[in-house]
Amino acid sequence: MNMMRNPSQAEIAGEFETITFSVQDKVCNIQLNRPKSLNAFNQQMRRELHQAIDLVDADDNIRVVVLSGAGSCFSAGADLKELTSARHGIEAQILNEYKPFLSRITHSDKIYLAAVNGAAAGIGGALALTCDLMVMAESACLFQAFAAIALVPDGGASWHLVNQLGYKKAFEICVEADMLTAESCINFGLANRKVEDDNLMDYAQQWARKLADGAPLSQKYLKQLLNQAQRDSLHDVIRQEAQFQQFCFNSEDFQEGVSAFFEKRTPTFKGK
Repeated sequence: MNMMRNPSQAEIAGEFETITFSVQDKVCNIQLNRPKSLNAFNQQMRRELHQAIDLVDADDNIRVVVLSGAGSCFSAGADLKELTSARHGIEAQILNEYKPFLSRITHSDKIYLAAVNGAAAGIGGALALTCDLMVMAESACLFQAFAAIALVPDGGASWHLVNQLGYKKAFEICVEADMLTAESCINFGLANRKVEDDNLMDYAQQWARKLADGAPLSQKYLKQLLNQAQRDSLHDVIRQEAQFQQFCFNSEDFQEGVSAFFEKRTPTFKGK
């Protein structure tokens, strides 16, 4: 008899050292957990974050993921001690260890919400920008510090900044290694909301729970649609909208939403 079994989600999560992972109802919390190093990314953290996303993707009950940082900082970026030893391997590191989990967040059916405390610098800022939504503490900031150590942005940060801000503003921020306050991020459209520092995680949890009660199919197709709309022509986007709208129109959730509207009650969506 084969006595081997697959480890449970809790068992895998319990083995993490550089992140914490927990699920309550339909909300998953992933926290970068190297506070003594300001949550700087080392190889183990990159590997564990990828494993955490595996757990998220395997759990159909999870609807929203809240990403945060332990201690006084969201993430200081890459661990410079490890980075300086990488030398010519930095290209492979970005492509093989960062790009996979950043791409998976972008293409996931789940909603990713970044709750940014303190600084989100370098690749930490890129991670926050990759999430679908961002709420920042009033004292938080995005810091494109690459130029200060003679590097260029990575992790897709240049793509996010130039698409949101335009070439000239993105160039200015990156070339001068500017620190963007929470207020500036709101004004530039890089973040959605800012709250008092002490209220950040409570606010993020409340927002996540509200999102988790939304219509799963609608949210899934909306995320795909907006990502494609940044690249496609108006003609192609209208065609894609029509296709996704038909998928949603045929769903049980649409019937539930219409019934709830006329019955003046809160709908219960099931993603079917």
